[in-house]
Amino acid sequence: MKQEQQYLWWQSGTIYQIYPRSFQDSNGDGIGDLQGIISRLDYLEWLGVTAVWISPIYPSPMADFGYDISDYCDIHPLFGTLDDFDQLIQEVHKRDMKLILDLVPNHTSDQHPWFLESRSSKNNPKRDWYIWHDAKEDGSEPTNWLSVFGGSGWEWDEKTQQYYYHAFLKEQPDLNWRNPEVQQAMFDVMRFWLDKGVDGFRVDVMWHMIKDEKLRDNPSNPDYKPHQATYEQLIPAYSTDQPEIHDIVSKMRKVTDAYKARVLIGEIYLPVHRLIIYYGTNNKGAHLPFNFSLITLDWDAHKLSSHISEYEGALPEGGWPNWVIGNHDQPRITSRVGQAQAKVAGMLLLTLRGTPTLYYGDEIGMRDVPIPPDKVQDPQGLNMPDKDLSRDPARTPMQWDSSNNAGFTTGEPWLPLPYNFQRINVEAQREDTYSMLSFYRRILQLRKQEPALHIGDYEPVVTNGSLLAFIRKTESKKYLVVLNLSHKPCIFRLNTQEYKGTIVLATSPEREGKTIEANISLYGDEGILIELD
Repeated sequence: MKQEQQYLWWQSGTIYQIYPRSFQDSNGDGIGDLQGIISRLDYLEWLGVTAVWISPIYPSPMADFGYDISDYCDIHPLFGTLDDFDQLIQEVHKRDMKLILDLVPNHTSDQHPWFLESRSSKNNPKRDWYIWHDAKEDGSEPTNWLSVFGGSGWEWDEKTQQYYYHAFLKEQPDLNWRNPEVQQAMFDVMRFWLDKGVDGFRVDVMWHMIKDEKLRDNPSNPDYKPHQATYEQLIPAYSTDQPEIHDIVSKMRKVTDAYKARVLIGEIYLPVHRLIIYYGTNNKGAHLPFNFSLITLDWDAHKLSSHISEYEGALPEGGWPNWVIGNHDQPRITSRVGQAQAKVAGMLLLTLRGTPTLYYGDEIGMRDVPIPPDKVQDPQGLNMPDKDLSRDPARTPMQWDSSNNAGFTTGEPWLPLPYNFQRINVEAQREDTYSMLSFYRRILQLRKQEPALHIGDYEPVVTNGSLLAFIRKTESKKYLVVLNLSHKPCIFRLNTQEYKGTIVLATSPEREGKTIEANISLYGDEGILIELD
């Protein structure tokens, strides 16, 4: 029977993403580190999250802030040592939480020993570990493939007289995942960290990992707009999301499944009908192909409601849903929808069926911070300054308190803090019943306590206008979620007697405890959670 089904930690829990450079600095160099994270674990336990995902902490020249890895089996000295990492795992597990590592298998740094060997000569045994190709007869690039960070995806190597492919920076050459030796080397990397006790991986740009074997040109994008990144000029039909990727993902899953209760999460920016294929045949692909629709879709009740139902309907049998409203690559939710709607967004994230992933600082309403041109760090912003595509504004230091540098560092922070950090911080919000932080903590605690909210079924409720509503339920309990996605008041009309109950949680705490028996009048930017009778 359904109630006897066993749910794993990654299904019933909440994941919290830490961008390590920006979470907590322990040594005054202005950059966050592992000891800093350790010192803040009590806060995460108090908040109510159950798993921590850490963006890359490996040795790296930092051309793309850790997503250009020069050694997959060590820790960058900026962040600490392997001993610090072992302590981090121990401290996370001691608090009954889980630790998820970022894995970057699509590309390495150009300083990785593998690439240094590969580019040393055409005859080197590791030559085929990367994607090398002759120029066309006219000397131009092998294909028209573009780099996500601007310009061509091909870089000429003068010494060996060939091009190599890089989907991102030229300092990030793509690995050739068609080569079995590359596959085995990366599976060994996974085992290294799994043996250390990590509870899973978030796999960077999973849909990029295999390219068209025939190296066909990408078609032009008829919907391209001038303000978009130059990468958007083409549809990456042949440089991403190739059929062979699913065999690779299933092999990664097999490595993960050799260890008890571990999780494989895939970063995949694709439409629903292509995203769900990454669950794999018989659910032997990624446990959680990241669903970014709450980031990419317009903040519109009708569009979101339609998408939620489409996604729920498209999931393979046994496939577990997941939701994300923020990450290190996207503008913060508070900047996208505004401070008042950010609470509504938080309620949506934490009441939908499936695993939610929360981005550090969203729980206190951190906003994108304007970065002066001379302080821009992100290569995407530096390469395309005219398009204002820097990701730095969403990566600024965590705002802990009202002291110098928000309690993040005793030194000069690597990115500037906002002018209002003395008001918007953990310490200021922790005891304030009406704060964003208190709201997040209350909803996380309730989600933990109530099976209907963390593993229960999802049932859409038909509404109109700016309202989004749905039911979460088990056999013994039902909750009705009603969210007003606009600034204007509106009415949720009860068409049936079953919608009677008590408001147990609301974006405005004054509403809590009130009984609902008739039509519900909602304020603008209001969300309520009703325990139905």
